[in-house]
Amino acid sequence: TRAYLAFTAKGLALAEKLAAEYPGSVARCGHEPGQPGLADWTAWQFAHSDALIFVGAVGIAVRAIAPHCKSKASDPAVVVLDECGRFAVSVLSGHLGGANELARRLAAVCGAVPVITTATDANGVFAVDEWARHQNCAVLEPERIKKVSGALLAGKCVHFTADWPIQGTPPAGVQPAAGGCADFALTLTPTGQALHIVPRIAVLGIGCRRGTTAEHLEAAFAAFCRESGLAPQGVAAAASIDLKWDEPGLAAFCRDHGWSMDFYTAAQLRAVPGSFTASGFVTSVTGVENVCERAAVLASGGKLLLPKWARDGVTFAAALRPFAPDWRWRDDEP
Repeated sequence: TRAYLAFTAKGLALAEKLAAEYPGSVARCGHEPGQPGLADWTAWQFAHSDALIFVGAVGIAVRAIAPHCKSKASDPAVVVLDECGRFAVSVLSGHLGGANELARRLAAVCGAVPVITTATDANGVFAVDEWARHQNCAVLEPERIKKVSGALLAGKCVHFTADWPIQGTPPAGVQPAAGGCADFALTLTPTGQALHIVPRIAVLGIGCRRGTTAEHLEAAFAAFCRESGLAPQGVAAAASIDLKWDEPGLAAFCRDHGWSMDFYTAAQLRAVPGSFTASGFVTSVTGVENVCERAAVLASGGKLLLPKWARDGVTFAAALRPFAPDWRWRDDEP
């Protein structure tokens, strides 16, 4: 979600023009009734929006966001345009938050000059964190980004490993790792000291006893990830049988992780092709011999990654959505 804030009538007109192309809420800051105060607006939007666009002076925006800045891994994008629409300045979260790209797009709407100051962009060097965002991946150790970027800026090569084939040609200075020693790794099962880039493509299939609490599910999920090596950041959604649609603990568990939840009938689950772990008890209760594996595969549209894991009345399995990472991700690339 995007949120625009202007300070003058002229700035408001520009904000509305930008929002017509890239939708978001539009407000004017002031002291008149119904107009938000700068501090309150910034605090709310910083916590709830993906991007904040100020139409006004950079200094105002910097002072407003300063108390809220925490980490490049979680801060929203912040872009500032002057009210005449001459410059679009990427201020915060240029790569992971997408502020650089947003600044370019907003600049194109009003004919502004995009002002991008991140070193990799200024030098035309591969930005691993921006690439990760375009592949719908989480960056697990943001503090390690500077090691990769620093090496490239110094004219050195960096090496990568990937659990999937990556389409296109690697950028200049980026090479496959020999012997598994990588500077960054595209994987769902991170190990070692590389910068780990985790695609959000796993669907968690869930089975549980009636009345299972969110806390119990959370503890089981932590054990499942720990024992399988799965990065929890790689889970994008969850699925189960429709008998569980009204389980409050299950709903709370998924809500806490921000996952959507799909439910299927026993007939739908039985129709999923493949070989799955069978349980006579599960069949007697649900009408299908396996819930977690079949639900994960059906919801993902892909293949089973982790088979049924069971403990204390909870079962998990994980399947993967189709994933095709590509080195060619910029709009101006072939």
